[in-house]
Amino acid sequence: MWWPFSIFFSSIFLFAIVLSIPVAFDVGGRDSGLAYSLSLSIFYIFYSAIRLATPETSRVRWSIVTLLRLAQWFVIPSLLIWALGKFGVDADAGSSSWVERTLGGVFQSKNTSWTEWMFGKEGLLETLMLGSWDNVLRYSGPVFQLLEGFCTLLVIQAAGQITRWLVNRGRSDTWVIVLLAFSGSIIASAVYFLWRVAQFPQISNVDATLIGVTMTTAVFLCAYGIGSGRGSPVESSLLFAYVVLCVYQIFTDYLPSDGTYSTEDQASSQPEIPPLPPIIMASYSTLLHILSTLPGALHSSLALLYAAFQTITPSVIISLAYRLFVFYCATRIIPSKQRQCF
Repeated sequence: MWWPFSIFFSSIFLFAIVLSIPVAFDVGGRDSGLAYSLSLSIFYIFYSAIRLATPETSRVRWSIVTLLRLAQWFVIPSLLIWALGKFGVDADAGSSSWVERTLGGVFQSKNTSWTEWMFGKEGLLETLMLGSWDNVLRYSGPVFQLLEGFCTLLVIQAAGQITRWLVNRGRSDTWVIVLLAFSGSIIASAVYFLWRVAQFPQISNVDATLIGVTMTTAVFLCAYGIGSGRGSPVESSLLFAYVVLCVYQIFTDYLPSDGTYSTEDQASSQPEIPPLPPIIMASYSTLLHILSTLPGALHSSLALLYAAFQTITPSVIISLAYRLFVFYCATRIIPSKQRQCF
């Protein structure tokens, strides 16, 4: 009975985490975002280690896990406030690498105390940890991109198995019509976003050629899957939509709105078409206007959420939310595949 509320609050909590990470980078700067993401990783590594190291029937495990689960609602805002307040905007930190900053902190430090030199603000430990974490995030990007593609293929395969099960269990004609309409809507949406990408002014001839080759390959793969019977229309449409999503994310502006560029530079670097369709933004504004009659605390929360949305490009939110979604689905699909094999 309570599972819809559990799913709702879990989604709200996960959405808050996804939204808070780009906010820390965009509002507080690089060091603030690195510190916040590193502290989140340490907290959840500790939380996962506790769950894995203790037996499931232990009362101590249940108490600690419950305490940490409830503490998330207070720990995450506290970590965000701490990162934004302690590190702030690092205006001159981006001009040099973390190695230069570390060596500069070692040889040019004005701290008289050894404790401050090692553990204080801009100390050796802080610089090494943030620099190492920066390199980990930077060089692990391609790895996570490959994992995202692999998990996406797993989700598409699972969706194909579900559609075949629906068609074979009864009322096959009805399900075939519904699934064909669903596949057609996915392809139409993907073509619309592909058309929006084609309207971006910064796309060169080489970019257009590569996009054409990629989309042609995707179309042939989808057509071969449907024609040979090895794939369903739902699988082909989802594969085509994922290729369009990758192209859309590549050519969408990821730059933070830090105010370092002039208005003319921002106008020339940003696409003429907004990152999301106008109907979505208009619907969101209408929803905010309807909810303006709610109590003041909830209205203030929605205003804060809207302000956070304004500081982050929608492509970043979509990328993070989609990556978390496919990773979570993969954690459910892979164990079921293992049970089927054994």
